[in-house]
Amino acid sequence: MAFVAGTALLQQQAALPPLVWSAVLLPLLAAAWGVRHSSRPRFFVIAVCCFAIGFFYAATRAQQRLNDALPPAWEGRDIQVVGVVASLPQSYERSVRFELDVERVLTPGATAPPRIALSWWGTLAKAGQRASLPELKPGERWQLTVRLRRPHGSANPHGFDYEAWLFERNIRATGTVRPKSGARRLEAMVHQPAYWIEAARERLRARIQQAMPDPAEYPYAGVLAALAIGDQRAIPPEQWQVFTRTGVNHLMSISGLHVTMVSGLVFALAYGLWRRSTRLTLRLPARKAAVLAGLFAALVYTLLAGFEVPAQRTLYMLTVTAAALWMNRMGSVLAVLSTALLVVVLIDPWAVLAAGFWLSFGAVGVILYVSAGRVGAVHWLVTWARVQWAVTLALIPALLALFQQVSIISPVANALAIPLVSLLVVPLTLVGMLLPFDTLLQAAHAVMAACAFMLEWMSTLPAAVWQQHAPPAWAVALDVVGAAILLLPRCVPLRWTGAAWFLPLLLAVPPPLNEGEARLAVLDVGHGLAVAVRTRNHALLFDAGPAYGPQADAGNRLIVPYLRAMGVKALDMLIVSHDDADHYGGASSVLQAMPVAQLLTSVPDLDPLRFEAEKSERCVVGQGWEWDGVRFEMLHPTRGSYDDAAVKDNNRSCVLRIAAGKHVALIPADIEARAEQALLASLPDKLRAHVLVVPHHGSKSSSMPEFVRAVDPRIVIYPVGYRNRFGHPHVDVEKRYLLQGSHIYRSDRDGAVTVNLGAAETIKVTPHRATYRRYWQTVMENDPVPDPDDL
Repeated sequence: MAFVAGTALLQQQAALPPLVWSAVLLPLLAAAWGVRHSSRPRFFVIAVCCFAIGFFYAATRAQQRLNDALPPAWEGRDIQVVGVVASLPQSYERSVRFELDVERVLTPGATAPPRIALSWWGTLAKAGQRASLPELKPGERWQLTVRLRRPHGSANPHGFDYEAWLFERNIRATGTVRPKSGARRLEAMVHQPAYWIEAARERLRARIQQAMPDPAEYPYAGVLAALAIGDQRAIPPEQWQVFTRTGVNHLMSISGLHVTMVSGLVFALAYGLWRRSTRLTLRLPARKAAVLAGLFAALVYTLLAGFEVPAQRTLYMLTVTAAALWMNRMGSVLAVLSTALLVVVLIDPWAVLAAGFWLSFGAVGVILYVSAGRVGAVHWLVTWARVQWAVTLALIPALLALFQQVSIISPVANALAIPLVSLLVVPLTLVGMLLPFDTLLQAAHAVMAACAFMLEWMSTLPAAVWQQHAPPAWAVALDVVGAAILLLPRCVPLRWTGAAWFLPLLLAVPPPLNEGEARLAVLDVGHGLAVAVRTRNHALLFDAGPAYGPQADAGNRLIVPYLRAMGVKALDMLIVSHDDADHYGGASSVLQAMPVAQLLTSVPDLDPLRFEAEKSERCVVGQGWEWDGVRFEMLHPTRGSYDDAAVKDNNRSCVLRIAAGKHVALIPADIEARAEQALLASLPDKLRAHVLVVPHHGSKSSSMPEFVRAVDPRIVIYPVGYRNRFGHPHVDVEKRYLLQGSHIYRSDRDGAVTVNLGAAETIKVTPHRATYRRYWQTVMENDPVPDPDDL
């Protein structure tokens, strides 16, 4: 535990420590040896020593991985490489994504990391021709021309750390295959064990797709693929939403429960067959033979799963248990769990960054806490119900801290889903993939469909999910203590006092804003715009960022999790400035995820988005309202612009002015020079602002010199994507704001930028990357994130 704690602490560091500090281990080891005759001091010194070893072990591994970085000088340049397709290719509407193990770099002077993630775009559908995607299989060796960039992801409070996810998987660059680059398949199969496994996963996925080719007829084929080979991307978002709301999402992948079940079935089968042979039993006891068979089955299933953390944890626990049984030295279950924990972190020091790591080990720890060492005969049904209750209660703090929601209906949903999925769907799927006929696979789908029908009904119940703001760390720690007290044996008096420890979870709410204050958060959504505005009792969202693919957009990936973490349960207004994809893409997901009282937009009247909102109006100049002492005004567009076909959509963007206390913020979306001139002519006295979200991401078609002088912003925020293909912000636009004396922030460099407006003389600005720094984050070349002390 001390070793794992040291590893976890290293992953919270903004920079790696100098490895010369590892010399501190020598006096610690000497101290541990010196107090070997005193148990308590020795235990403490050894724990400290293990903590330090874990810290510097993780630092050493991290430094080795950082050494594989893509040089900034080779970002965005064509590099010819030879490599092997190292993962299961994922096909999307217009591209195929895969990981490539780079074997050689052919471009003179160029370097590339040993493992990269690539997107290969196909051809568009044309008259008489269908759209086509490149055909890739795991284990193939290719010669490709690629254009790479260093890992970079959106950085928002309580958001998913994409850079950490890439770093854990040792993916040190991402990029695209260059079109018309003369890509060549050099070898159909490179024979190495890792590629054999991925090829086997690909064949099994193809077997499922062949048996159930029509998504309309077999909507849960993706669930079967996830249960069989860990391909969770095959499950559509609407199904994930149902599984999450009912708390059974842990079952829809190769989890520890499924690995244990498969291992147990093979163990029972091997034991039953082996013990029937006298000759075999004399050579090797049936129990030991069954242990080997069960462990081998667990290993194969875990490898097919993609070797994810929950399955790893179970495999290592089963391995330790098998070793103890083999040597006739069965120790305590806590020792088994601790050994598995150590092995996982030794192999993958970055596993502690994954939510699944803490949830899976935490769930097993809770099961041991409420069942191991208890005396007295108890009916199996009572034991099962007690375990379900214990896991649900104990994981509430972690789930609220990680996801800001807990499924209330989870115990009932799991009572239905666990036996159906684990005992019927998984065995039928695994056996069905190996047989030449489709009956078993289709039977597995029928059982899954029946289960999903009940889960969908449960998910629609009004109280199915408890959602709230992200609790502070100290409240989570107190809740863990409270859960431990509540789950003590019944003979312990005053167990009920553990419930009082849960009160901080409910009462520790974020402090509300004062009357007349507003807080703007320009979220980091890549190349797009999304600004969350909160007053004391109201919330507004201006634009909803881009769509990333057919099933993913800024709304469901970034905006809704941020609003939920901030305690926003409903929006009083959603403004969609215009119908460009980088402003409009996530709006539908936001409308589906939370109540929205009113939609203001310039999109056409017959746009589907207008019908998704309960109340929808055009945004026009002259609209205004006041919330909690904060004044909101719409400065653009005019009513006549909607009837003028010559007006571009960008120049019909909604322009919002926010006045809070002594400060003014201006959000002009994508207006260009024509709209800027119209504003200068009609409302010149309304344009001066302290905070400006730069028009059109800093395009050279906007931010005309006279407009910049009229606004005269103290703080300028560019909502731009990292190395975006448009080259925004333009260098001339940057110069104009710098000459005006503005302080510059960029979402690609600073992440989400939060601005507090109100009665104070100074404006508090908080760039997320300045407050959340980690050693694996990519720093923009010649433009580093500012230090928080300098803001």
